[in-house]
Amino acid sequence: MRSFSVQVGRLFGVEVRLHLTFLILPLFVFWTESTVRSANGPRDLALVGIVLACVAAHEIGHMLVARRYGLIPKAVILLPLCGVTVFDESRSETADPAAVWKRDVRIALMGPLVNLVLAIIAAGIIYPALGTNLWKWPFLQATNLPRSLVWANLYLAGLNLLPAYPLDGGRILRAFFARTIDSAAATRRAVSISHALAMMLMVAGLFSDTWLTMVGVIIFSAAQLEERAVIFQSVLDNVRLEEVMLTDFATLSPADTLEDALDKAVHSLQDDFPVVRGSDMVGVISKARILEALRIEGNGYVQAVMNKIFEVSVRQESLSSAFRKLTARNLSIIPIVEDQRLVGIVTLQNLMHSMALLAESRKLRRDGAES
Repeated sequence: MRSFSVQVGRLFGVEVRLHLTFLILPLFVFWTESTVRSANGPRDLALVGIVLACVAAHEIGHMLVARRYGLIPKAVILLPLCGVTVFDESRSETADPAAVWKRDVRIALMGPLVNLVLAIIAAGIIYPALGTNLWKWPFLQATNLPRSLVWANLYLAGLNLLPAYPLDGGRILRAFFARTIDSAAATRRAVSISHALAMMLMVAGLFSDTWLTMVGVIIFSAAQLEERAVIFQSVLDNVRLEEVMLTDFATLSPADTLEDALDKAVHSLQDDFPVVRGSDMVGVISKARILEALRIEGNGYVQAVMNKIFEVSVRQESLSSAFRKLTARNLSIIPIVEDQRLVGIVTLQNLMHSMALLAESRKLRRDGAES
């Protein structure tokens, strides 16, 4: 989710990120507007802001409906034509698989519906108040921002109904596929259709309206983003901790001094250490915590500054389970135990590294099988 996106704030407690493909939009607006008139930076930026606001409203519509089904949004990534909302599906109230596709269709339809309603409201206010001709071409232009507000919403509503994943039409298509095949396969099929449609739009734009080329590029990028997210989720759900846990690791004793602990940490690649007394694990401590304690309190004992609250897992647990434990309490290490004996550790650092490698290897194997 974080790849090629930057956090721009929070909305209703949900992390909001801007995908770097959004930079295509201001560049494209400046270029197209300069071909028909002299540049006007503030107006051009205002047009970009209108599109961004319409996309944000679109995603708020999705999130409001999703909450009714117990889907809690964790983050939303805004792209020029759509958004990608990441939900915590572990708290979903829709347990019946037969009802999931209906839920997904309703969530998908709400985004275009929000844009359509906003367009109608904007037209109802702008036309009587300003007498703006809403049907004059070009509909979306920085020289007439009120008309652009109406048509930005109409364009977003229409474009998002295209059967190109992750646009809403593509999500509806994926929901229908998911009735008969598993979710990952349904997503891959929808992404394949999306890639084909994106290529058609890019080629068509070369011979007609250049906006079509931009739409094609954005759809292709968004589909790639969603495909990678599905691969990562597959890794999280299907890989066991025993496949990625570290078995060669250093431990500390609660009786170690902080200076001795720092000396051990200097000669280790670990950032986090289990603290073990005999055969029992009694806490965890990080390099950063050791350094902080030394700076503030001077030399002491590990027992005094270690974190005594920690989660444990077993070999057979999934990466998804471990990841939830790490993020729920903002932890950076999970010990793996067997018969009350420490047999391995999983750190947030090695978990993310392993997920990236496993996702890439699965993608390579799948691409090789398809070719």
